[in-house]
Amino acid sequence: MAGQDVLMSTNRASFWTQRKRFAIVAALTISTCIAIRWLDGAQQSDGAQKQSTLMAQASSTKTKANVVAVINGKPFSHNDLARECLKRHGTEVLENLVNKAILLQECERLKVRITREEVEQEIDSMATKFGLPKARWLEMLQQERGITSLQYRADIIWPTLALRRLGVETMVISDEALQRSYESHYGPKVHVRMISVSQQEKAQRIHDQLRENPELFARLAMDESEDSNSAAYGGVVPPIRRHMGNPELESVAFALKPGEISQLLFVANQFIILKCEKHLEAIEVSRQDLPVITARLEEKIRREKERSVATDTFERLQKEAQPQIFFNDPKLRKEHPGVAAIVGGQPIKVNQLANACVQRHGTEILDIEINRRLLQQELRQHKLVINQSDIDTEIRRAARAFGITTPDGSADIERWLTMVIEEEEVTKPIYISDVVWPTVALKKLVSHKVTVSEEDLKKGFQANYGERVECLAIVLTDQRLATQVHQKANKTDSTENFGHLASVYSIEPVSRNNHGRIPPIARYSGQPHVEKIAFSLQPGEISPVIASRDRFIILRCVGRTKPITKELTAVRELLYEDLLEKKIRIEMAQHFDLVREKAQIDNYLAKTSQSGRSQPSRRATAATKRQQPTARTLPNAGPVAPASATVPVNNVQRR
Repeated sequence: MAGQDVLMSTNRASFWTQRKRFAIVAALTISTCIAIRWLDGAQQSDGAQKQSTLMAQASSTKTKANVVAVINGKPFSHNDLARECLKRHGTEVLENLVNKAILLQECERLKVRITREEVEQEIDSMATKFGLPKARWLEMLQQERGITSLQYRADIIWPTLALRRLGVETMVISDEALQRSYESHYGPKVHVRMISVSQQEKAQRIHDQLRENPELFARLAMDESEDSNSAAYGGVVPPIRRHMGNPELESVAFALKPGEISQLLFVANQFIILKCEKHLEAIEVSRQDLPVITARLEEKIRREKERSVATDTFERLQKEAQPQIFFNDPKLRKEHPGVAAIVGGQPIKVNQLANACVQRHGTEILDIEINRRLLQQELRQHKLVINQSDIDTEIRRAARAFGITTPDGSADIERWLTMVIEEEEVTKPIYISDVVWPTVALKKLVSHKVTVSEEDLKKGFQANYGERVECLAIVLTDQRLATQVHQKANKTDSTENFGHLASVYSIEPVSRNNHGRIPPIARYSGQPHVEKIAFSLQPGEISPVIASRDRFIILRCVGRTKPITKELTAVRELLYEDLLEKKIRIEMAQHFDLVREKAQIDNYLAKTSQSGRSQPSRRATAATKRQQPTARTLPNAGPVAPASATVPVNNVQRR
């Protein structure tokens, strides 16, 4: 979560892996995905529409009889896929189809037509905005979002332009709005740290500790804050600006003096504590640059206004249309068999909805179902069975891992499931099917292989509870530039100069935005060369240029942190549980890689095929074991933790 959004809500680490959402990246943020029957302003004739409908129905009948995948010789049908897509995305896609019909009818009524040239111009504008050629932009949408160029033109760009046309009369940019935008972007800012928790008692306890010792803020943020993005960096968040969201929070932040701790704030269902690090002066803008900046701000405001107008316009149209929805009501579905909804007298059939679900989410859901069947086959081969107690145990573990517990420390299952259903917008059965079951299956297959050694515990203890080095850092990608910056840092040897150089040259966002400040460096963090140099530095010393993969790093030592505890026995049980879970996750990833590797899979939807093999080669197995799994995900089983115990043990509650 970027910018002030960090301060508005808690961004828990996502456990959802293979389950992708149909993300819309249109210029207007609307909750609909609206198809159109024309792009050049000419509607089809009634006869052509009927002919098109008959052809689509014939094609649909043929497609439903087809097999969409064969998994180790076992077929998976289009009907099976449509059923699974409806279960997961039926409600969402039906809303899109209903909204499509509403907007289409309004455009017909007002004779609003968007030409093909206008559509292409808007695509060019969007591609330019993201600094990409048009062809690369469309290719990226296909690869990363699963949106074809046809879908993008018809389902996103056209409705964007149509809603903009429908709401254009309400577009006014006031001088006050322009001034507020200018103050937000170029006015003074406050550099703060933040702790965000969901329980008031916990927040009050932390606040009491900070009033006695404000210097504990960074450590308490890492250990206690439930905002995973900022917690990893000792509570550091992007500087707070004026007019960005919550007036109370902004007012409190700007009133704080450097080093001061705020009172408890309640923002977006979270209890927030701020610590002021420093106030940043407004950016001076020359008269020569002012016209360019003003034009840029006006364009930004116009785009934001368009989103707001589009939302208001569409809400009005939805209210006036009063569609009848049957899909989610069993009684109404019986009364209207085969009909999902009626909009303006026109029915949306269940088979239309199923086909739309497959079109938009079929590839993603088919991959999930292929993974499930592979795991089912693997369980049968090893004569393993998953029962309800296994499912319940994993749900309890997940709740505890995210810190969703009762006052006595046990898992709060009801609150956890409520949070999952609301935040991930899924039903309980889908959560169990797509997340819990695959996790349990893989754990059943690999848990017997995993042990935690005494050496693992010692390293984990040092990583999580031992001394750390507090540093400022400058991260670059060019060795020659790194050498030049290193010379500048040594020429004027001061913390202020180093921080300034970081804000100018560092390509890493955290160090650049926070004048070089980064989270304290721990031992066994996965970069032994960087660790070795960091721990060799004395306060005030600047490191040589450190080559780390494709980056070049310069460190300035600020000091050392005090160990949280010196006794391994005090945290041994908690540390053991955390390390065991991490090592199991690694084994899960490796095992699933091998399962996929040896499988025979023909995926006709994705147009891919693999012959598989009975046994992976020794070289492939060894390579898999050597791979770092930090960027790997399991089939709906949650993120895989690194082998070393580099993440603070308490962070498992935010995993």
